[in-house]
Amino acid sequence: MMSKIVGRRRWVPIIIFGVTLVGLSLKVSAQERKIETEVLAKSITDWRGVLLPAYSEGQPEVTVARITIPKGMALPLHEHPFMTAGVVLQGTIEVRTDSGDTHIAQAGDAVVELINQAHGGANIGEEDAVILAVYAGIEGEPVTVPLSTPDS
Repeated sequence: MMSKIVGRRRWVPIIIFGVTLVGLSLKVSAQERKIETEVLAKSITDWRGVLLPAYSEGQPEVTVARITIPKGMALPLHEHPFMTAGVVLQGTIEVRTDSGDTHIAQAGDAVVELINQAHGGANIGEEDAVILAVYAGIEGEPVTVPLSTPDS
């Protein structure tokens, strides 16, 4: 029985050494990585090049929403009364104004939305489209105003 204990004790320094090496390699790896910031959109204009209006008065309220548009579906005609921007996380969307202007955005693209301009979006890709939208609105006021229903 004593020989088994002595044999195991020989392994203890080796195990401690191995754990120490793993810990050191993790520390070095963490030090090599850096926090990165990639600005996806920074603009004073919407996607058509129109200057964004000044901020409204009132209590600011920020909304962050994940919007999924199933393959082949479209959002009805609507407007945003406040600053709205989004990043397409998945898929391909086409944004179209009521006057015929279009903008296509694919996964990874950032879009600064139109303000007080009728438009709609459609999933024109082969999979569900997912958008992460950020609305800079005013508390108690809608960030999206529907102009038509899907049936109209």
